Amino acid sequence: MPPTETTRTPEIIQTRVPPPREPAPERPERLPRSTVTLLAVLLVGAFVVILNETAMNVALSRIMDDLAVTERTAQWLTTGFMLTMAVVIPTSGWLLQRLSTRQVFTLAMSLFSAGTLIAAVSFAFPLLLTGRIVQACGTAIMMPLMMTTVMEVVPANMRGRVMGTISLVIACAPAVGPTLSGLILQFFAWRFVFVMVLPIALVILALGLRLVPNVDTGRDAKLDVVSLPLAALGFGGLVYGLSLVGNAEAPAWALPTVLAVGAVALLGFGLRQLVLQRTDDALLDLRTFAVPEFSLAVVVMALVMLVLFGSIIATPLVLQQVLHQRPLEVGLLLLPGGLLMGLLGPVVGRLYDRVGPRWLVVPGGVTVAVAFAIFATISPTTPWWHLLVANLVMSAGLAFMFTPLFTVALGSLPHHLISYGSAVVGTVQQVAGAAGTALFVTIMSTVAAQAGGTAEAALASGARTAFLTVGCVWLLAIVGGFFLRRPAEDAGVPLAH
Repeated sequence: MPPTETTRTPEIIQTRVPPPREPAPERPERLPRSTVTLLAVLLVGAFVVILNETAMNVALSRIMDDLAVTERTAQWLTTGFMLTMAVVIPTSGWLLQRLSTRQVFTLAMSLFSAGTLIAAVSFAFPLLLTGRIVQACGTAIMMPLMMTTVMEVVPANMRGRVMGTISLVIACAPAVGPTLSGLILQFFAWRFVFVMVLPIALVILALGLRLVPNVDTGRDAKLDVVSLPLAALGFGGLVYGLSLVGNAEAPAWALPTVLAVGAVALLGFGLRQLVLQRTDDALLDLRTFAVPEFSLAVVVMALVMLVLFGSIIATPLVLQQVLHQRPLEVGLLLLPGGLLMGLLGPVVGRLYDRVGPRWLVVPGGVTVAVAFAIFATISPTTPWWHLLVANLVMSAGLAFMFTPLFTVALGSLPHHLISYGSAVVGTVQQVAGAAGTALFVTIMSTVAAQAGGTAEAALASGARTAFLTVGCVWLLAIVGGFFLRRPAEDAGVPLAH
């Protein structure tokens, strides 16, 4: 009998049914409780270390009086912290490859706690500076650890909202730090800025030892002793050289010499990594830049950090020296922008999971350009709320860019390069931030020196020129936003690991 779809027998009717299709794998909508706990511990730890970075700035005048140091000496508490970050962050990629997740977390929080304790009991400036440097080592490790862990444990379709929460921490902590420090200083000595933080850091360390699992157990990665000094001279020299821009007290030879040494060392570091990455032994694997989506996101992110750090230095100067606002008033005027940026983080994260990066980065970039246009009208008669509005508009625009850029950059990398990508992102943030500060200070001081009229009018002219100039550079970020794409894994196509 020829085959048919239905064959009748005396007992039953047999029907051929096509085999059922395999159901498509479900994309989880909720994170497991263990993952939520892990991320919560990392987020609180990151919040504390970032908050402490900016809280120190308000206490500098008290420290100068108590330890009998000059303003130039006291600034090393900030400069030394920044330089240490620039040197340690490039090595974090190797650390994340070499050590397990729990070991890296323990190292980061132990260093931060030890540095906080040293700073809290400091009776002399060298000891306080040592504490800040040890703190910076822990801070430099914590951020790449958090970024790498998110990419390891969070499914691709949920990374936007988690990165949005991280953006909340990154944006709110620097804004809250000076305000909290000012409140402490109203009632206590400057040491209590560290004393208040130390118990929290120790509790987070204890919780991490108990709750942080080994997402990655590490491998036997070699440490190249040649790359370490090259990284220190290259990244440290570049950041320190940029910090000398506009410093009238620095010798004339210092700036070009430091920048030249940094550039040569950085070139040597890059060539050394190209050789070492052939055997997977690079301190900072530069194959991350072979991924176009990562490279584009990092370039746009560099422009974002340039604008953010530049405006952080320029806006307070204008408020104090042009509009004659008091320091407390300046802090209160800048606080809403930081809080807005943080509160928008989770919202932007959820939008990213729905629409991808382009529809967030481009409107965000246009919004920042509008803020530049407002800043470019500064004059001695500008009301204070004018700058408050400009700062809020800029903060809103940047908030729509941070989360998509972080997610695209790290989400586009294969698994074995994610830790190095986190280190590259952190390093770019430090260098671009230093460049933004140098660019704003150079333009403002140069134009102000050549402008006529009162000191307030001259500085206002310099500020207008700085914002207009950087605004023209900012157009590149808007153009770059049009070419950003959601990583293949986010779109449902697994990345090759």
